[in-house]
Amino acid sequence: MSGSITCSTLRSMGRPLRHAARPQRLPIQCALRQNMLIFARQKSTANAGPSLASKTASKQAGSTTTKPAPSQAEKESLPWSEYLAIRRRKRRWETAVTIPLTIAGFAGGVMYFGSLEMDPTKPIFNVDPMVVYGVATLGCAGLGYLIGPVIGSACWRTTHRRLMKLIEARDRQFHDHIVKNRVDPAAQSATNPVPDFYGEKIGSLHDYRQWLRDQCKYRRKAFLPED
Repeated sequence: MSGSITCSTLRSMGRPLRHAARPQRLPIQCALRQNMLIFARQKSTANAGPSLASKTASKQAGSTTTKPAPSQAEKESLPWSEYLAIRRRKRRWETAVTIPLTIAGFAGGVMYFGSLEMDPTKPIFNVDPMVVYGVATLGCAGLGYLIGPVIGSACWRTTHRRLMKLIEARDRQFHDHIVKNRVDPAAQSATNPVPDFYGEKIGSLHDYRQWLRDQCKYRRKAFLPED
């Protein structure tokens, strides 16, 4: 019986001894593992730090970037659409002044030459006075027609003094475009007249495209043989 007690006591004593030996090794292993994990984390964050910083910096730079500012040349030039609109308004000014001046010139010629006494027996430059006075009256109307655009343009310039330099620069460029793309008038005929040789009717980008199509149509009719 003593032997059995001895064995049981040895077994009971042996078990705690084995379990007690384990906690002495576990803290050391855990500490080593924790130190290794901490070192690995520090190393990974150190390596990833610049990339993360660069990514955040690039994101901030991307968010703060805006559209490129217009260049000095763009600031000092008119857009074509705005220039053509201004050109259309200029033509309206000239027309609005030309029509009343033409009527006024004709009326003034009629009033003046109609009040003169005409003697059929005394020709003027060997021409009947009635014919001379009629031609002079029409000349007064033509003079008003010629002066009208000049006066209308002068009135229009007074309302666009600040933009005159930009408008004049666009005028030169527009004239170069017209000279480059317009057709040769030598091939015109009664059935195929030159379409707006000076581009006076162009008042928008749509009008300019239509003008180019008219020039191409004229070339086809003038230079290509008809079937």
